[in-house]
Amino acid sequence: MTYAYAESTAVLGPLAPFVEPHTYDLCARHSDRLTVPRGWAAVRLELETEPTGPTGDDLLALADAVREAARPIGVDEPANDESPARRGHLRALPTPASS
Repeated sequence: MTYAYAESTAVLGPLAPFVEPHTYDLCARHSDRLTVPRGWAAVRLELETEPTGPTGDDLLALADAVREAARPIGVDEPANDESPARRGHLRALPTPASS
């Protein structure tokens, strides 16, 4: 909800995607019960009631996350006999030398 003081109008619409000064988020109960001062107009913008589903950007972000999670760790690291072998988050430790 926001006010247009110059036009004596209160505007009710969907929740703002980011914080703006002089705007207020109201729950459905308070939005339905809102009254304006005498001489003012209340403009109610219709909300989308049908779910829109994921966007193309959402699907691309999900695909990138899956690719990143499936990428083997340490594949392009050169093998070194002195360092323990690394595979994923587990490590194979070399057998300790007996003295």
